[in-house]
Amino acid sequence: RAFDNLVDLAIREEVAFVLIAGDLYDDDWKDFNTGLFFNQRMVKLKDAGIQVFIVSGNHDAASQISKSLRLPDNVFLFPTRKPETRILEEIEVAIHGQSFASRSVTDDLSSLYPQAIEKHFNIGLLHTSLTGRAGHEPYAPCTLDGLKSKGYQYWALGHVHQREVAYEDPWIVFPGNLKGRHIRETGSKGCTLVTVDAGAVTQVEHQALDVLSWQRCCVDVTDCRNLDEIYERTQAQLEKALAAGDGRPVIARLELSGSTPAHQKLQA
Repeated sequence: RAFDNLVDLAIREEVAFVLIAGDLYDDDWKDFNTGLFFNQRMVKLKDAGIQVFIVSGNHDAASQISKSLRLPDNVFLFPTRKPETRILEEIEVAIHGQSFASRSVTDDLSSLYPQAIEKHFNIGLLHTSLTGRAGHEPYAPCTLDGLKSKGYQYWALGHVHQREVAYEDPWIVFPGNLKGRHIRETGSKGCTLVTVDAGAVTQVEHQALDVLSWQRCCVDVTDCRNLDEIYERTQAQLEKALAAGDGRPVIARLELSGSTPAHQKLQA
């Protein structure tokens, strides 16, 4: 459903193209329906005149079935051997990318990406840990200076599940994943919608696509004299979590901290 939301957003906004920066699939599929689902949605984008550009990541590289999946002709999967560039002359855009050849890539793939093509809006599509991110393997490590040296106007990065704008000139962005996969991936999840005018980025927006929201509710119960006071503080935090869900169902992890005279009754 989150992926359907992505497809619907792309059609509604009449985007020029969609970028997927790796880990489209999560290791091997249980059956072929996963690939069929993806292809059906790609055909929906094709019917709307929208192209899709993909680099495979470490999870995709572990999938055997995806290697035999024939993609619709509006979808381009970047090769694994070396970086390649796709030029969209009608909108003067150049997209540079390289896929993972194996699950564990420890080389700096970005180092071999070509320099920016003049008079084009250049995009680097890359699956990477950048300089390293907590909870993520240090795959295809690179530096901000290294990415900036290519002269691109935008870097679309995958691998890190938390949304992060690593730099703004040029824009270097981890959009995060479309939905939290478990309770530790909290907050709003989705994609990044980029607006470009006259060869320059004018807007970079997070678009929520998840269908339920994981939230962590931390309640400081210090000095709460009784259970009623604890309940009041807890209710206030849960209401905040529900509001943050923006109409989506919320699954909350409740954490109470602090020293309180009501500890014994609370524990009981």
